[in-house]
Amino acid sequence: MPVVSRGGKFVFAQLIKDVVQFLDIKEDVGPKLSPAELVERADFIWESAIRYCKQMPDTSLDKELPNRPRSYRVLMHHIFQVPTCFLEARTSGDVMSYERLVAPPPEGCETSNGIAQFGENLRAEFAAWAKNEGEKLGQGKMPTYYGEQPTHEVLERTVWHSTQHVRQVMSLLEREGVKVDQPLGKDAIAGLPLTDKVWDD
Repeated sequence: MPVVSRGGKFVFAQLIKDVVQFLDIKEDVGPKLSPAELVERADFIWESAIRYCKQMPDTSLDKELPNRPRSYRVLMHHIFQVPTCFLEARTSGDVMSYERLVAPPPEGCETSNGIAQFGENLRAEFAAWAKNEGEKLGQGKMPTYYGEQPTHEVLERTVWHSTQHVRQVMSLLEREGVKVDQPLGKDAIAGLPLTDKVWDD
């Protein structure tokens, strides 16, 4: 759990807004994109992720990420598990749990094409949910493992979280000598709280 401390006080750094308030920084860190814009961006990101997953050689899926004990397969599935977790919680009213967020790849995700299909299913379900939400999209609050949060902010977090992992998959494809098909540009992260950095040190 990330923590920021100052003097004898500390704050859990799960949310940037909590850190900004703790440090008394005068900056608006709320979502820059509307809920509708976030959904549109997410669909583009997941469409790209599905394409990249299909490019990853199955023989590379058990390799581990740089500086982290997580396989390519787990990372690729996690791209789509993040919004799956959001969608399950939002539609059921249950707490969005950390356990569901980091759930391992299910049966059927043993291959790159299998993971891509998992992504296709999620993308269709998310689009249907967003359409059904209509004007309610992103409104209200929802319970999460880090407390009750505005739905708009959780939606933004869902989109940037999976976007960052998609960028990492592009990097992994390059490591495997695969030319990325239609790589994401800087416009893909515009308006999201992400930096140019793809990997942590």
